Amino acid sequence: MSTHVKTAGELFQKGYNCAQAVFGAFCDETGIDFETAVKIAFSFGGGIGGMGDVCGAVSGMLMVLGVKYGYINPADKEAKSEHYRLVRDLVKRFETENGSIVCRELLERLKEKKCIPAARPCAVLVENAAKILDEYI
Repeated sequence: MSTHVKTAGELFQKGYNCAQAVFGAFCDETGIDFETAVKIAFSFGGGIGGMGDVCGAVSGMLMVLGVKYGYINPADKEAKSEHYRLVRDLVKRFETENGSIVCRELLERLKEKKCIPAARPCAVLVENAAKILDEYI
């Protein structure tokens, strides 16, 4: 298990939401201090503000990608296209490995598999997002 995967899991178990756990685990890669990282990611937990939409672990993963590989020149169409391809590839991998990228669907799948502790059900998703990101980086 990589340091990022372990750190993401530990942060989640400490009470940080899924997006915060993933984004916060990669501060060494993004150059963003931990406090700023968890504040940026805060609103994306629980499928964006607890609405059950896009999984916060996926959102955290994409935040790291944006900081590390995002473009700054809005006229650079090629960079934008390449980055969006990268996003689609990593999101597709997460979806293939977990069955969805939608928080409420993922929670239902985890309940059906009976593999989640009641208090912090998404640790496996947080660690998977960190693993996918780690393998790319």
